[in-house]
Amino acid sequence: MTGLALIRCLVVMALAPVAPAAVAAAGAITTLRFSDTAPGTSLPSGWKRYAMSRHKPAAHMAIVRDGGDDVFGIDADHAAGAIAYTLDIPATTLLSWRWKVDHSVAKADLSKKSGDDFAARVYVFFDVSRSQLSWLQRMKLDLAGRTLGHAMPTAALCYVWDNRHPVGTIASNAYFGEVKTIVLQSGNAHAGSWQLQRRNLAADFRAAFGRAAPPVTGIALASDTDNTGGQVKAWFGDLTLAPAPSVTPEAGR
Repeated sequence: MTGLALIRCLVVMALAPVAPAAVAAAGAITTLRFSDTAPGTSLPSGWKRYAMSRHKPAAHMAIVRDGGDDVFGIDADHAAGAIAYTLDIPATTLLSWRWKVDHSVAKADLSKKSGDDFAARVYVFFDVSRSQLSWLQRMKLDLAGRTLGHAMPTAALCYVWDNRHPVGTIASNAYFGEVKTIVLQSGNAHAGSWQLQRRNLAADFRAAFGRAAPPVTGIALASDTDNTGGQVKAWFGDLTLAPAPSVTPEAGR
């Protein structure tokens, strides 16, 4: 893997402390809102823009009006873009959000680096100890950290709107194995309509990594077509973080 390829995968994971982290008190529900922000390119407090590639145009990102609601939108035209928010919360959290795309990315293939594009992504970052990573994984993170100027998160779940893999598919990212892709929507059957998602983060981490989940350090929203070309639009509504029950075999589904 070249250094540039690694940066393409990990730049969205660069969660520098741009604002005080959101801390969920015991029994509390935290909502990260777009709905009370006026349409335009200014983002709500705590969110920071990230260009997912340093060598290709960034996708247009803005708060937009949709059906009377203010939501976050990404227009990825041969481009990629993301916004990220720093958190400090336990993994025993239920994450809920709604999202919409105009269509899936036709040429995407999550098993290949050249096909690593999705109409919509929601990343959740976890505080995995570097001692649990291989030497090669640590080297990749160090390379990205030196390039970007600060330390990188060590593991992530990446919930995606895919083009063809079955809902429920869990796969390692083609660039970095400590990013686990989980398919929540697939194809165009629901394109153009809002879809509600509700995930148990601790349960999903255990399903993807086979071990208990460490604390959550951040979240990011993204859309990209820079590897495969074309154009796709994605929209995201408010996100809610709430305490989750203990992990069970069916949790997160």
